[in-house]
Amino acid sequence: MTESSMTSGAEPGTEPGAAAGLGFGAKPSAAAESAAAAIALPPLVATCWTTAGSAMPAAASELSPFSAVARVRAAAENGWSGIGFGQDDVREIRDTIGFAALRQEIEDAGLTHVEVELVSNWWQEDGDWRENWELLLEAAGDLGAAFIKAGTDFADPLTDFSDYVAPFRSLAEEAQAVGTRVALEPLPFGRFASMPFGAEFIRAVDHPAAGLVVDFWHVFRAGTSLEELARSLTADIVFGVELSDAHADIRGETLFADTRDHRTLIGQGDQDVVGFIRTMREVGYTGPWGVEILSAEHRARSLEEAAKIAYDTAAAVFETVQ
Repeated sequence: MTESSMTSGAEPGTEPGAAAGLGFGAKPSAAAESAAAAIALPPLVATCWTTAGSAMPAAASELSPFSAVARVRAAAENGWSGIGFGQDDVREIRDTIGFAALRQEIEDAGLTHVEVELVSNWWQEDGDWRENWELLLEAAGDLGAAFIKAGTDFADPLTDFSDYVAPFRSLAEEAQAVGTRVALEPLPFGRFASMPFGAEFIRAVDHPAAGLVVDFWHVFRAGTSLEELARSLTADIVFGVELSDAHADIRGETLFADTRDHRTLIGQGDQDVVGFIRTMREVGYTGPWGVEILSAEHRARSLEEAAKIAYDTAAAVFETVQ
């Protein structure tokens, strides 16, 4: 999650690439294969902030101090099956090694999932968001990304989303044209403030390339119960799921400070991560599981330590899921 800023024949809740011929043909990395075989793990994705080092949302620059290639290699070496990049990373990649070279690195490393983020202000007729969106479209097409993540802004929650349906459908059409999809991430401090409201919106958009990213932090901090979440979702509209954990109480002066600076490693907070995993499986989700670690503590870790500890703690939780 950041604040700057295909149609396929795949089964609901799965990656579009295999059915549509848009996924990677690379063999999964040895680390990913051995880890998954040991405890029957699903594919885990190091989402944007998990390997971004000192970079953080809403900073003047969200560019990671670690190169994209270094992040890809660290992810593969520590068992991850996929990786995410933010818009400042994407711009740096385009202006340096280029998307084709990075895609080759990703395939050589054995990663099978890529995602890019974040487009906001997409409901506005004019603005800087369009340049950022076109950059993300180019990156998604060239990297074979499963989806582009979309957000909103700091705002009071909407009660009527009718004015937003056509703009988001336009995003979906443009995403589909380059072989990807667009996934809205509802935020409890944004216009789309809950997953049930986001799900209702995506159904109104009614486009196969428009869906949701379900981040657990945004579920529990919005006060959405797992029962309510399950009632609101169907697998066909869930393009991505992100695991996160946190203390029982809100840390920091705002919800945004809590999400940016005080998340914990998976399984080391007070939230019902196992219950969330079970709920999403009951919904029918079978795709990769993103892991989004955002905290001041995590930003101080080396790339290798961040990639390893985030993977190991997330994997350990899956061992307890029946």
